Amino acid sequence: MAKPSRSARRRETAGVGLTLPDALAQLSFAVHGAIMRVADVHDLSLVQVRLLGVLRDREPGMFAVAAHLNLDKSSVTGLVDRAERRGLVRRTTALEDRRTVRVALTARGRLLTRRVAKEIEGELARLVEGLSATHRRSLSRIAGHVVDVDARRRG
Repeated sequence: MAKPSRSARRRETAGVGLTLPDALAQLSFAVHGAIMRVADVHDLSLVQVRLLGVLRDREPGMFAVAAHLNLDKSSVTGLVDRAERRGLVRRTTALEDRRTVRVALTARGRLLTRRVAKEIEGELARLVEGLSATHRRSLSRIAGHVVDVDARRRG
């Protein structure tokens, strides 16, 4: 196989000329890397960060947490157990159905969630700092549309 030319390598390094699947995959790696840098500082895994994000503005039942995180219920139970031991979440019984267990952030969890969100926001801002304001708005609009279409497709 022929070695790519210097200009082809430069374009690939700069992200120019990537196919859409490659560009999306590389962007996903960059975003995950940014989130993991923050997670590592707080001794959190990526799925723990996602759990905090899910609980940021709701108190879902365990089944809903599993659906949001795309995990089976037994994995969510272990995840919530670990977060509960750290004092980040608490389980409550739903008033409307005593069999339903809801998960909520504790004050400590809420504080950590705000801190982590702010730090992730900073990491992601650095990720796109080379883009013009117009391109950042376009990226936000397109990414939001992709996420919305995917959510509707999956129900």
